[in-house]
Amino acid sequence: MATAISFENVVKRYHDIYAVNDVSCEIEAGSIVALLGPNGAGKTTAISIMLGLTKPTSGRVRAFGEDPMRRAARRHYGVMLQQVGLPQKVRVGELVDWFRSFYDAPLSTDALLDMADLRDLARKEAVKLSGGQQRRLQFAMAMAGNPRILFLDEPTTGMDISSRRGFWDYLRKFAKERDRTIILTTHHLDEAETIADRVLVMQKGRVIADGSVDALKRQAGNRYVSFWAGEVVTEDMIAGLPHVNEVRWSGRHVRITTDSPDDVLRAVILANLDVSGFEVSQGQLEDAFVSLTARDEEEDGTVFDGRRPR
Repeated sequence: MATAISFENVVKRYHDIYAVNDVSCEIEAGSIVALLGPNGAGKTTAISIMLGLTKPTSGRVRAFGEDPMRRAARRHYGVMLQQVGLPQKVRVGELVDWFRSFYDAPLSTDALLDMADLRDLARKEAVKLSGGQQRRLQFAMAMAGNPRILFLDEPTTGMDISSRRGFWDYLRKFAKERDRTIILTTHHLDEAETIADRVLVMQKGRVIADGSVDALKRQAGNRYVSFWAGEVVTEDMIAGLPHVNEVRWSGRHVRITTDSPDDVLRAVILANLDVSGFEVSQGQLEDAFVSLTARDEEEDGTVFDGRRPR
């Protein structure tokens, strides 16, 4: 499998502040990678380095073997930013066609409108589209040059649930069938969990976790027992069970964080509690994300001020 993006010991320092701290990784062509992290983790700087907008202080970066600081490498890129202003009194089809003019071998206007499900809105003024429709238009603009690597920043902001799911389905199909690479940043962790082949978690400028969604859940080590509790079941009854680390109630639905699901289930049955609908899981990506970032903070044992450890 070809390598789309490679980082080798990449550092970006602003005076004594390290925004990216000795990051090494490779992103395979045709994969969908989610780059996650708390605010200030270094995600934006890392993406800016990938795009050739920021020069690293040290280390080596390549996009399909080329230095992204060189203009020739950027022909591989399509970028969909979180916020893009749209010009007044320009129709959807006209705007897409204008973006096509920037490239030597663009996709056709019709193909781009179909990708974004905007064919029926081609003659509508771009600024009069709904928020979700504007995001789809921005996707079409990002795709104009038929990029090999597509960068998406909060791509489904403003979309309704149906549009989000349709967009996710399209991205998976697009990456697989066209061997295109997608690098995604999002605060919607359900989005990353649904579409990403691989997740990179950054904190304090470092990659603290790297793998599939399932691998990150295993690394986090969380186990959950969920069930519905009858009206006679109290919070004290649940809290008193063995191996209960944390309990969350949502109405009568209970979720227990535990290091031993079998012991919790056994205790519930022996206590003859009025419960139903048992489920044992490793939780969601959000659970793993919270655990991994908290664990890294605890292991580091310092209050981060952005300075590199000495």
